[in-house]
Amino acid sequence: MDEQLLLNGILEGDTRAYKEMFIKFYSPLCEYVSQFISDVEAEELVQDLMLHIWEKRKYLAVETSLKSYLFVAAKNRTFNAIRNEQYRKRVHAILYEKLKEQFEDPDYYMVEELAIKIQSAIKELPEKYKEVFEMSRFGENTNAEIAINLGISIKTVEYRITKSLKILRIKLKDYMLL
Repeated sequence: MDEQLLLNGILEGDTRAYKEMFIKFYSPLCEYVSQFISDVEAEELVQDLMLHIWEKRKYLAVETSLKSYLFVAAKNRTFNAIRNEQYRKRVHAILYEKLKEQFEDPDYYMVEELAIKIQSAIKELPEKYKEVFEMSRFGENTNAEIAINLGISIKTVEYRITKSLKILRIKLKDYMLL
């Protein structure tokens, strides 16, 4: 099936067209993405991309070939993942320094424990809240960028960030003020 027929089928909700697209492009996309990140991360990223395409098929605006669209989307997601990971590392370093400053006689293990508690609390957030929270706080994305990237409204982004902060405040109330 040619790419335009595949795309039309996907847009119409044809699972056979989607399956064919997946089979045709999954491996090449994984190979491409694994040039930048680990093989396991590449597979996960490509799977997420494929799922996103199926879930948001009604809103897809493919103005190039399907192949070009997929590779550009994979590249953008890869660079966002790399940027988010680098930012997350910087945030952890900054967090550690700020936490150290909060204590007159900082105990490394106590600060390390607090950093672990914060990371754990973030991991325990509901998946949709965590995704928006991390994109906002660690990914340096604006609410509008997050809304566009996830295909949700800005109000939904704001709601999820607010709920995430409330959950984190409750989980970390014994450790620090947020």
